[in-house]
Amino acid sequence: MEMLDTDQVPAGDRFAFWREINARLWAPYDVQCDRELARDFQAHVGVSAFGPVEATLMTSVPHTVRRTPKLIRQSDPGMFKISCTVRGTARVARDDTYSELPAGDMAFYDPSTPYVAGLAPDSPAHRLLLLRFPRTALHLPQRQLRELNGVRIPGKRGVGALASQFFLGLADHLHELEPADTARLATVTLDVLTEALATALDVTDALPAHVRRRALRARVHAFVRAHLGDRDLTPAMIASAHHISVRYLHKLFEEEELTVAGSIRERRLEQCRRELADPLLATRPVAAIAARWGFGGPTQFGQAFRRRYGVSPSRFRGSSAPASECAETREPCADD
Repeated sequence: MEMLDTDQVPAGDRFAFWREINARLWAPYDVQCDRELARDFQAHVGVSAFGPVEATLMTSVPHTVRRTPKLIRQSDPGMFKISCTVRGTARVARDDTYSELPAGDMAFYDPSTPYVAGLAPDSPAHRLLLLRFPRTALHLPQRQLRELNGVRIPGKRGVGALASQFFLGLADHLHELEPADTARLATVTLDVLTEALATALDVTDALPAHVRRRALRARVHAFVRAHLGDRDLTPAMIASAHHISVRYLHKLFEEEELTVAGSIRERRLEQCRRELADPLLATRPVAAIAARWGFGGPTQFGQAFRRRYGVSPSRFRGSSAPASECAETREPCADD
């Protein structure tokens, strides 16, 4: 991941440096900021590219960008862009009317068309995930997509909510991406984008079946990640949340390495292993970690962990006295 930070330059030059970053990463903008904030402007971005998709995780103080007709005549990047608010509140203007975009909400942008976007002054630092991709990358007519320029896509209901979960999960794990992840992630990201935008345009029936299927599978994975700690997370619950049958859910996973239940178990074990390896959580009982990630009991967890990693949870953690730790918390050891 490429990192760019305004701290790289003296305080008085940071806002000008941020204008340069905007032009380099996206397109030339008229960037405006409160005078006090501009004196010591603070922003940093991490940029990752996977296939035709460029993902930028941006943290910044409030400011506004304008894509004006004059700037459009100077440069047209031939790209579309979508934002997802990760923290704070973003803003987007369409026909001189501003919409607020709290965490989870998305907005679509066409840099060949004028628009205004920004970050609200209600927080000292906001975080956005910005995805940029070629206009030809989506299975949707460009003329129709331009109708969405500056349109808010709510992330609290319907397909918007499921797409939002996927993008928020991507923001959380962007720094972990390996080169082997990029090809598959590019396809999945574009499928999710296509379905979310097709829903906003009310043209989902026109999407190819394989695009709808892959997008649905990606949303299911995002739903599983968001509900890992829920002991009631079952194939039936997942199917109900996505308005499909359990049979169809299992069919979706026929192309995956793991079944639905196997995928849930694997992700839970990964989270438990991460927390067991964290020195800051060394005093947290093994059974508490298991319960936090949805395991029904310490014995069930201990057996699953040993089968997956070949060692008990307490031995993996490297505890010198796991038995006494369990006794102090009056909880059964996960190894028993």
